Amino acid sequence: MPAFLTGLIAILLLILNTLLWAPLLIGLALLKLLLPIPVVQTTLSWLVDGCASCWIAGNSAWMKLTQAMDWQIERPEQLSSKGWYFVVSNHQSWVDILVLQHCLNGRIPLLKFFLKQELIWVPIMGIAWWALDFPFMKRYSKAYLARHPEKRGQDLNTTRKSCEKFQRKPTSVMNFLEGTRFSQGKHALQRPSYRHLLQPRAGGMAFAMSVMGDNFHSLVDVTIHYPDGVPTFWSFLSGKMRRCQVLIQQKDIPAELSQGDYQNDIDFRNRFQQWVHELWLDKDDTLERLSLTSSTRRVE
Repeated sequence: MPAFLTGLIAILLLILNTLLWAPLLIGLALLKLLLPIPVVQTTLSWLVDGCASCWIAGNSAWMKLTQAMDWQIERPEQLSSKGWYFVVSNHQSWVDILVLQHCLNGRIPLLKFFLKQELIWVPIMGIAWWALDFPFMKRYSKAYLARHPEKRGQDLNTTRKSCEKFQRKPTSVMNFLEGTRFSQGKHALQRPSYRHLLQPRAGGMAFAMSVMGDNFHSLVDVTIHYPDGVPTFWSFLSGKMRRCQVLIQQKDIPAELSQGDYQNDIDFRNRFQQWVHELWLDKDDTLERLSLTSSTRRVE
């Protein structure tokens, strides 16, 4: 089948799958908004997550139907949909999100991203993210806190309140530590101490840990490698992405790093950054090994 036709069929199936589940999800979100009763909201949260998981399963189905993909996935058997996880991954393409969802859906709780509090006002999506229990994060800059010292600590309290529901419900929090998609241009500008990665930004992860550190059972460290070159979203839909290697590792979170004042405690900040640096060195070595053991060709 011509690549263009494959892409059209794939995007049509994606749209149909979204139209199937989005109205139900939004309807449950509105019901959750109108019924602020804890036991009702908890039940509705499970139903909303179920809709999102079914949407992801539908995406996996059309990917299998339209893509001649060689998936090479390594993951630990002890992952559980009843656990609490902090998930990190390298980031190269918007395709990464579909890859992560495909590899982890049903194996751990639904992936959820920390979002800026202002995003709750985005039409339609804001209420969907709220219904999906995406934690909304309020951050004050150092300059703002210098002018308003009375606000110190309120950002943590606001985000902690957003995460209170995770005490009752297993959760997977997702973070792309690089903060942006990898490119050779960005790599050249940063000149980091990694061959295949950008410099990780530990602050957001430390902030999440300070809010939820006692909840997380472990770290789920995902490494994504595209042997035939990093695909664009359209080249992926068109079936030009032939191989995908995904290594999923479960790692312990050091107890002394699950809580701390990253912003004001220099010693804690240095220890946290060193831990993240070591995680990234291991990931860089993994990507180097994968790139050397698989022949590569450029995706057109």
